[in-house]
Amino acid sequence: MTLPLAVYLSFKELWRNRARFFLVSMVIALITILVLFIAGLGEGLGTNNRQYLENLEADLIVFRDKSDFIIPASRLEQTAAAQIREIAGVADAGGIATSSVAIMLPDDEVLKVALLGVEPGRPGAPEAVQGQSLSENSANEVLIDQNVIDRSDIKVGDTIQVRSTQGTEDVFYELKVTGTTEGQFYTFQPAIFVSYTTWDEVRTKSDAELGRPSTTVNVVAVLLDDPDQIEAVSQRIEAEISDSAVADIDTTIKNVPGYSAQQGTIQTQGIFTLLIGILVIGGFFQIQILQKVPQIGVLKAIGASNAMVGAAAVVQIVMVTTLGVLIGAALTLLLSLGFPPTVPIVIDGQAALLAILALLLIGPLGGLVSIFYAVRIEPLKALRLS
Repeated sequence: MTLPLAVYLSFKELWRNRARFFLVSMVIALITILVLFIAGLGEGLGTNNRQYLENLEADLIVFRDKSDFIIPASRLEQTAAAQIREIAGVADAGGIATSSVAIMLPDDEVLKVALLGVEPGRPGAPEAVQGQSLSENSANEVLIDQNVIDRSDIKVGDTIQVRSTQGTEDVFYELKVTGTTEGQFYTFQPAIFVSYTTWDEVRTKSDAELGRPSTTVNVVAVLLDDPDQIEAVSQRIEAEISDSAVADIDTTIKNVPGYSAQQGTIQTQGIFTLLIGILVIGGFFQIQILQKVPQIGVLKAIGASNAMVGAAAVVQIVMVTTLGVLIGAALTLLLSLGFPPTVPIVIDGQAALLAILALLLIGPLGGLVSIFYAVRIEPLKALRLS
């Protein structure tokens, strides 16, 4: 009997003061929008940083020793991949070389992209979802990510012009698009993939590197026969390949420059926003309870228990909070549909779900003090009879 009566009393008061409570719900909706955008920004930036590595068909990444597992800082001999393929427990291995170039677009616009040199058909080289994947004979051919298409009018079969800095001059190269990939962002840039030979020709070079073919890759991606043998195979690789260090995919992602600091900053912002929400909601419901002291005194005088008074307060807080979170989530989803591809906000996945669950708790947590105060109200004092 306590809960149904508590629900009735809560709903009746909410309806009588609906304008006031709706304003509180709108405040919660605004907090929801802010928290979800922060969560979405964190997810989007994180995805743009780690997507290529997450989607690698590989279990291990081999680095140069003392490179701190940072891909741009690592250099391995190009022959390292072939050596690693001979090690027991290794199913396949492929070298990955990185650089950055710009695709020339109409109206003198440019699109900066990550240029990745890979070994076609081996770990590190993604499969095409449209068109053809790279092959060993893919000279001056390129596989582009869907994110490039979303930012341009490029399609399979087109020839794109790529600008690369060669010493102190900009040089332009033409590459034919043979296929597209999906989900291949690398260090905040959409990625394009070429064979190692093409990469060595097109990559950005310093004055000292001009006219000197590269003999190195940054890292080697390794696919294992048995993923459960990571430790054993890692030790074999480090023993066989001089000056090498081996990391799994998670370790590699955590060491992407700026990734951990970026995610930590965004999570801190989200936590502080939730704390502000708890204080704001808690302050409102505390004022609300103080204004209702005489009414609560009457309820207790006619026999209402502390449990009923507390339950009514909890139900009221949950109703107001849920309405605000639902409105905020719906508005956030609608707003996110209008974002251009260049805005790195992703409103889906685990981060958004956790944010919504946390938001549903800010009302009850903020209202704890007011609930505790309500159940401790003494009828005679509330009615000023003592």
